[in-house]
Amino acid sequence: MARVLVLRPEPGASTTVERARALQLDAIAHPLFEVSPVAWQAPELSSFDGLLLTSANALRHGGDGLEALRGLKAYAVGEATAGLAREAGFDIAATGEAGVQRLLASIEPDLRLLHLCGAERQDAGEVRQTIVPIVAYRSIAVDAGKLPKADVVLVHSARAGERLAELAQDRPGMAVAAISRGAADAVGDGWRAVEVADAPTDDALLALAARLCNKPPPK
Repeated sequence: MARVLVLRPEPGASTTVERARALQLDAIAHPLFEVSPVAWQAPELSSFDGLLLTSANALRHGGDGLEALRGLKAYAVGEATAGLAREAGFDIAATGEAGVQRLLASIEPDLRLLHLCGAERQDAGEVRQTIVPIVAYRSIAVDAGKLPKADVVLVHSARAGERLAELAQDRPGMAVAAISRGAADAVGDGWRAVEVADAPTDDALLALAARLCNKPPPK
């Protein structure tokens, strides 16, 4: 059976492995980063119309400062992030399942949003809202050792793609399933295949991985 390697930090790595195994994929986790909190202070909320949450890590590592933000309605990327926000006491104004760009395109223009984010946040590009970032966590590279052998590697971010490119020793023997074009570009050349998921979600990435596992290597 083809093996799938999951590189994202915990607890997301275990969640992805569980979902992969439900699809009958032989998946193992080998995180390249760990997530840790960053000290931050809530700003004056009267200047903001809402809270932008693009990762569940903002809620896992936001700490006591989250309480000060509960007066803001939350705009969340992904149902997992929205679910944690509800558990933390936030009202959800909108949930997007296809990345931050599509979420922002679907909501009111001219909103001023506080983005509780990681130190290595993704640029949302040209948007109609004003986004003010506050860093609440960071991803730190860990000593991952030698990568386990795998047929397909899941890349959830450009940083993970760059690290994979540094560590991988058998590019021709592995295919890369990337969650975004940026993540795909970061891994470089020489792989058996590099393909981008149809949407920037875990479900779409796993669907791509399943297809790559059943795709014969080129002759």
